[in-house]
Amino acid sequence: MDNKGASTRQLKVAREIQRDLAEIIRSKGMAVFSGAMVTVSEVRISPDLSIAKVYVSIFPSDKAEGAMKKLREDTKAIRGELGRKVASQLRIVPELDWYLDSSLDYAEHIEELLKK
Repeated sequence: MDNKGASTRQLKVAREIQRDLAEIIRSKGMAVFSGAMVTVSEVRISPDLSIAKVYVSIFPSDKAEGAMKKLREDTKAIRGELGRKVASQLRIVPELDWYLDSSLDYAEHIEELLKK
């Protein structure tokens, strides 16, 4: 996951959205996600700033499916909150597409293999 080829504006907007979404999700608390810790690991935004791909890591990973379902169900409300935060910087609030960042699982798997 990287933002190769992204403009400076895209990168700035993506960083701002990542920060704001992290705050919104943190404010909801772990209880909303059945005790899972949800972290926004990266945001990639389309060149026209209309679509944000939001990558989240979820711990413990066995709760990922439920947490992703909850994020998708709450997208409209989360996008509304994001809109209030970025209203002064962005003309439109981007659509949010949620993706599971499995790099933590991968790192954990490699660590397990190395222990053998």
